[in-house]
Amino acid sequence: MRTIPRAALLILAKTAGLALTVLVAAFAMFAALNASPGDAASRLAGPHASQRTLQAIRAEYGLDQPMTERFWHWLTSALHGDLGTSLTYRQSVGSLIAPRVTDTLLLVGYAAALILVVGIALGIWSALSQRTGRVITAITSIGLAVPSFVAAAGLVALLAVRLDWFPALGDGGPSLGDHLYHLTLPAITLAIGWSAYLAQITRAAVREEADREHVETARSRALPASRVLRRHILRNAAIPISTAVGLTVGGLIAGDVVVEQAFGLGGIGSALVAAVAQKDTDVVQAVGLLLVAVFIVVNAGADALQTILDPRMRAVSSR
Repeated sequence: MRTIPRAALLILAKTAGLALTVLVAAFAMFAALNASPGDAASRLAGPHASQRTLQAIRAEYGLDQPMTERFWHWLTSALHGDLGTSLTYRQSVGSLIAPRVTDTLLLVGYAAALILVVGIALGIWSALSQRTGRVITAITSIGLAVPSFVAAAGLVALLAVRLDWFPALGDGGPSLGDHLYHLTLPAITLAIGWSAYLAQITRAAVREEADREHVETARSRALPASRVLRRHILRNAAIPISTAVGLTVGGLIAGDVVVEQAFGLGGIGSALVAAVAQKDTDVVQAVGLLLVAVFIVVNAGADALQTILDPRMRAVSSR
């Protein structure tokens, strides 16, 4: 009888853990929305609707059933690809959020690119330059302390209203260039705090590796500074930096909701806010589940990357 390899068992265990996390998050969102004040049927029928009309609406959409039964019905339908019907827009949830996903992914990808370039560059620069390191550290500390909505208001006032460099609202036209142009201010808003966070993590990791004995040995052999930086410092510093990148991308998904509202974007973040206000359960469940799933996948990818970069973790995983 053949035994299952330990690595395969580890992958199965991690996959089961991720699936359980998604399931628990889905139930928690469903229960929280069910316990929140307000009635979706009343919002649909209007303030002057009769009890008979309200009962008919609840029966039509299954709102008169117990919460656990409604959750089970939603879960089994979702596993078959049916995410339900929006109570507000009277259309399938899949067709409602599908075009919005592209806008949100483009915004998050734009912001992530800015964060990687600016955050890692500032972190390396501040770690290796004693003259400007303190200035960069002070700037990144301010960036960490500024909330997204405050940054959005400041950027709109300066770059959109005063200087008229970028538009303040909207997604732009159908062309990719115009779309990216309209997403520049939202992307910068998302990137400010997380660039500062990544810069400080990178600075600490690079400074720690720069003081290692093997780096001093490489310098004593008169190796070029660029080679020492690339092969002896950045290679080992990439391990904590990769973990920070995973947390950063996951944080962008959560911060996207605030930024989309601030700039009037039509992504899934704004759809989530509107659905919560209307108690549109199926939309909230679908968007929330998507955000949770993306966050989990991103962090799982960061863990896998860390395992690839760190030979010690590969040894532990193979045991």
